[in-house]
Amino acid sequence: MSTPTIRSAVLKDAEQIFELIREHKEDLISRPMGDIIQNIDRFFVADVGGIAVACAAYQILPEIGVPERASVEIQSVAVHADYRRHHVGTKIVQHILERIKVFQPAQAIVLTFAPDFFGSLGFRRIEKTQVMHKLYMGCINCTKHANPFTCPEIAMALDLRA
Repeated sequence: MSTPTIRSAVLKDAEQIFELIREHKEDLISRPMGDIIQNIDRFFVADVGGIAVACAAYQILPEIGVPERASVEIQSVAVHADYRRHHVGTKIVQHILERIKVFQPAQAIVLTFAPDFFGSLGFRRIEKTQVMHKLYMGCINCTKHANPFTCPEIAMALDLRA
């Protein structure tokens, strides 16, 4: 098995990213192709010979009135089944964490069904009430659950100020 290279996504990766996210429909919120294309500059892929075997993205969540307290959400972390348990997910998330440090956000957050994975990267569980902006911006349009507070996803954060 070839070792993937983590790189910024390009427009030709959009269809592969769409399929990776769709393969994880039980664990991830689907993203329309148009959304992936509009946000391609915030996606990264793990590439093996021109094939995206994993993807992840980030989104900056503003903090009203205190810009330096903004959070960055890690989104759409998906790894092809053949590459799971080979640290590809870890590498792509670590790559994003390094990339976003230049913005000097207060924290990285995730809403996840994989708390053990993110816990291994230093994220800690938090109350969903601590990420109300995320809930309002993203969860309000969720088609899987009627209420973000009854959704089984777990909110987690990683302090980036240390």
